[in-house]
Amino acid sequence: MKTKKEYKDRIVISPHVHFGKPCVAGTRIPVENVLELIQEGITFKEIVERYYPDLDIEDVKSCAKYATDLVKHEEVHIGAV
Repeated sequence: MKTKKEYKDRIVISPHVHFGKPCVAGTRIPVENVLELIQEGITFKEIVERYYPDLDIEDVKSCAKYATDLVKHEEVHIGAV
């Protein structure tokens, strides 16, 4: 089992892996793929057991935290009507 570490250490972006899309560190598993499974209501445990046995639950949580941080820091510009 992997040691617990910050989610920012678990998600990497490399121009050499999946055209620079964020992936789980040490794998070629895109964050996007994990988020799609979460969106379908699949539990974190099931994602690890049935879909991505190379991950652990902390990796799946890190994908969700990464997406949350993106939305949290997104700038939204609303024009006046």
